[in-house]
Amino acid sequence: MTRPATLPDTFHAMTFGAALRAAAARDPHKIAILHGEESRTFADLSYRVGQLRDAAIGLGVTKGDVVAIVSRNRPEFIEVVAGVPDAGAAVATINPRLAPGEVAQTLADCAARIVFVDAESRNLVEAACSPAQAGVQLGEVGNEAQLSVTSGVPTRSRLASGSMRVVEFGPQYEALLAEAQTPTTLPHIEEWDGWTIPYTSGTTGKPKGVILSHRSRMLVGLICAAEFGCFGPDDRFLAMTPMNHGGGLGFPTGVLAAGGSIEILDKFHPEIVLERLKFGGITGLFMVPTHFQMIFALPPETLAHYARPPIRSILANAAPLPQALKEKIIPYFGETVLHELYAATETGLVCNLRPKDQLRKVSCVGTTFPHVEAEVRRDDGSVCDPDEVGELWSRGPVLFNGYWDRPEETAKAVKDGWVSVGDMARRDAEGFLYIVDRKKDMVISGGVNIYPREVEEVLFAHPDIADVAVIGVPDETWGERLKAFVVPRGGATVTAETIAAYCTGRIANYKIPRELTCVAELPRNANGKVLKTELRAT
Repeated sequence: MTRPATLPDTFHAMTFGAALRAAAARDPHKIAILHGEESRTFADLSYRVGQLRDAAIGLGVTKGDVVAIVSRNRPEFIEVVAGVPDAGAAVATINPRLAPGEVAQTLADCAARIVFVDAESRNLVEAACSPAQAGVQLGEVGNEAQLSVTSGVPTRSRLASGSMRVVEFGPQYEALLAEAQTPTTLPHIEEWDGWTIPYTSGTTGKPKGVILSHRSRMLVGLICAAEFGCFGPDDRFLAMTPMNHGGGLGFPTGVLAAGGSIEILDKFHPEIVLERLKFGGITGLFMVPTHFQMIFALPPETLAHYARPPIRSILANAAPLPQALKEKIIPYFGETVLHELYAATETGLVCNLRPKDQLRKVSCVGTTFPHVEAEVRRDDGSVCDPDEVGELWSRGPVLFNGYWDRPEETAKAVKDGWVSVGDMARRDAEGFLYIVDRKKDMVISGGVNIYPREVEEVLFAHPDIADVAVIGVPDETWGERLKAFVVPRGGATVTAETIAAYCTGRIANYKIPRELTCVAELPRNANGKVLKTELRAT
């Protein structure tokens, strides 16, 4: 995207790197990042980000390139997503829990010039880049020509270098920073340039790279500051969801951009998180439903010890919060704390159910954020009446730039500046939005539309069910029928007959699952979303 000719000379782009430099100028000695015994002041962070920018340019990174990171949460993750974009490249944030073949396909898809790794992920990336993996997993990707393999590394033939460099955090990374030379010129970075490229979770298909601009992510931070009260210079945010995920990275970087601090945890551990919330000066955090389930599985005496932590806001997203779970969260954490957001990687923030409405509006995701519009539409594009189910579309300044190298997929998701990710919703007479289900998850049985999420809400309240997912399976008579996958609670016995008896009177008979499979756990991705593609394959 080129710079509009109408912009005044005084225009200054919003970028994450620029925000960190401004924070360092205001308060250089303030702690920006805590990670165990390790810390970074804003001065330290700003300096290291500049060194990484220079090092990336020295390695040949130019504007329009992509650099990847495959790592668990750590301070260097923040440095990469600040420094590399200042060199003109977007950062593909790749889940370190993927299989080697999946990593290979993602690295090839984004045509990464460099990949930064932690020690735990180095073997994964090396396995992904092996000739055998490249030969099996790779082929034609997107609209690009056949992939090539140079020195065992899968790359796109359009890459000038024909190779990819792996840099491991630790001595190798520190040497790279120390040896960086200041370039004679720096690239001009615009706020609408690509900042990061997270990959969609692939719960209903192959993952796609989502191009997020500096502008959209910095505006997300500013909107959060107005909405949640925990995104200011005096706040400390607990970063413990994976940073390869949109919210796992977007919320902590929003706090840092405002001059606030973050505390990074390597992974989620329920008692450690509760301890930090109770005694660590944390003002906000981002959680997914699985985190709450793990917390409330702790012994009663442990829960009692950490109840009512002095925090301002919990942001819940990535998967729906069942109402039965909310009724545990609110008494435990407080009536003014919980916000349930509806957002997607492509759309950014869309709407929020604020604390005062959590129990008043059942299975609701609230009203739109500032500067964001949303419409529920029929298939012909017309706007639905109140309480009529349709596809949810949104527009505003926080949308994605498009899918990486997939113009056809982008065209499907974007219409006249509005974006949809295929979620079905309804809007009540007060303007509150309710996500009914994924469009792709909708089941048509005997010509009737059934939304599995509605059924899951009912089953989740069953005292013997710890977790549940409902899908449609082929049926010769009805086209599709419902099947439930259930995780029993504490060794309880759950059958299709007991489920049917429980559901009778709670939902219509045609919505009751007649087939049931008990499992030890549901397959979920790192963001907590159930992988229904895996359930359908069983």
